[in-house]
Amino acid sequence: MIFSENALKDMHVLVTGATGEIGAETARAAAAAGAAVSITGRNEDKLNALAEELASQVGKEKIYMKAADLNKEEDRVMLVKSCQEQLGFISGLVNCAGIAGGDVLENLEEEKLADIMETNLTSVVMLTKLVYQRMAEKQKGRIVNVSSLSGIRGTHGNSAYAASKFALRGFAQSLAVEGARNHVIVNTVCPGFVHTRMAKDAIRRKAEGNGISFEQQLSQVEEDLPSGRITEPWEVANTICFLLTEAAPNIIGESILLSGGSVMK
Repeated sequence: MIFSENALKDMHVLVTGATGEIGAETARAAAAAGAAVSITGRNEDKLNALAEELASQVGKEKIYMKAADLNKEEDRVMLVKSCQEQLGFISGLVNCAGIAGGDVLENLEEEKLADIMETNLTSVVMLTKLVYQRMAEKQKGRIVNVSSLSGIRGTHGNSAYAASKFALRGFAQSLAVEGARNHVIVNTVCPGFVHTRMAKDAIRRKAEGNGISFEQQLSQVEEDLPSGRITEPWEVANTICFLLTEAAPNIIGESILLSGGSVMK
């Protein structure tokens, strides 16, 4: 653990997409740093397992789990209401939920585009709106969105996903300007390939397109990185938790890249 066990003391952090590797690691890091943590996702079995793990480490009174489909307004409203009832004011929001997918433009179907935009942008904006309203009233809060290097630069066959992640960064920057006046700090993290199921699926698709094995494609991806390796979920989680702390409150509206040196700005 790199943070003090009191680094996030008195915070209640809601982590979406907690059934994914980055979300789960973020929940672990936030709990270890002293926060009360609410976790959500669609897979109730995975949520239960993570909630039990966290409760065994920090006490069940500091952990709350609620399955939700964030594409549904009623689920978003229910989630925020129940989290606040269980653990109080949500002072930290980490938007980890998201999906990958897409194709080259000539093969992109409108239904797939709509699904990606709904999950990666619209649901994030509308959930954030619910949480932000209370933060603005309280004049404090931290919001961290998980975008991607695909929100920094485009790549072949990635127009739908990249569009959603560029849009998420634009939303975060605009909200950062609004939020700063209410002492609500908004930032974004932009990981490249991470050791997650989603990234492995993307590498596997890339391998199939190139007619090589997954292992060969992974090796090629890592060889192309100055660091020589792809990012681990805990590295993303630690970056998120740093942005939740009071360590550098004048970092506002930034996009923090975890690229292994492949993208610099």
